[in-house]
Amino acid sequence: MDSRSYLIKLGTAGVLLWLATGCGGALTGAVPDGGQAGKDGAAGSGGTGGAAILAAAAPVNLGTAKNYVILAKSGISTVPTSAVTGNLGLSPGAATLITEFSLIADSTNVFSTSAQVTGKVYAADYAPPTPSALTAAIADMQIAFTDAAGRAAGATELGAGNIGGMNLGPGVYKWGTDLLIPSDVTLTGTTADVWIFQVAQKLTMGSGTKVLLAGGAQAKNIVWQVAGLVDLGTTAHCEGVILTQTSVTLKTGASINGRLLAQTAVNIDGSSVVEPAP
Repeated sequence: MDSRSYLIKLGTAGVLLWLATGCGGALTGAVPDGGQAGKDGAAGSGGTGGAAILAAAAPVNLGTAKNYVILAKSGISTVPTSAVTGNLGLSPGAATLITEFSLIADSTNVFSTSAQVTGKVYAADYAPPTPSALTAAIADMQIAFTDAAGRAAGATELGAGNIGGMNLGPGVYKWGTDLLIPSDVTLTGTTADVWIFQVAQKLTMGSGTKVLLAGGAQAKNIVWQVAGLVDLGTTAHCEGVILTQTSVTLKTGASINGRLLAQTAVNIDGSSVVEPAP
């Protein structure tokens, strides 16, 4: 079948629908009338951007890493008082590298607790079966990172690395640069839809900015796969699972409905971290 493109204006709502068909199948995207539809059918970089509906993506399997709302290898720190809902895990780092949580060891020494954590805290030097469970979770986290990184992208270099103000539909988005979110971003889709954001460098959310969900979109189906640092600015709010090859920092009052899964360290400051609904 020959590759063909169509640009259609629908009704009076001022919406442009871009459809490409060919050997790779169909790819559609919508942008407000007057915006610019990208070659890949993603939301335009002009204006606020519209909802891009890309090729459907399957959920990323976190394996046993999903048993933790924060999982890291070299350290987890907080500036009190934070509020964490879910379990914390650190491996191969020892419990001494989980700082400012005022940990209270359980009598079994399998886990500890903290007034800042609604859940349990695990470290590699705790009693069995904790060490082996954490080793498996770290391995699963790394497998999930590789899986997310390897998905075929339906949109590349959207907004030249700046998606502030955009409304993005489900699909796989890829950047070979840093990704900046300086103003609110909305993810619009159904309860079954999946978003995967592949970032080759850093992910930065500006202070006070938010990732918003609409139309039934769920945090558990959103993955931010980031090779570099992840930095959520003061009082910023994110939705989804952060899978980073380096570290995550939540500045004062920042929050996330999702998970922080880091291959180095996680640092939070008076932050709220809540595991997503199953």
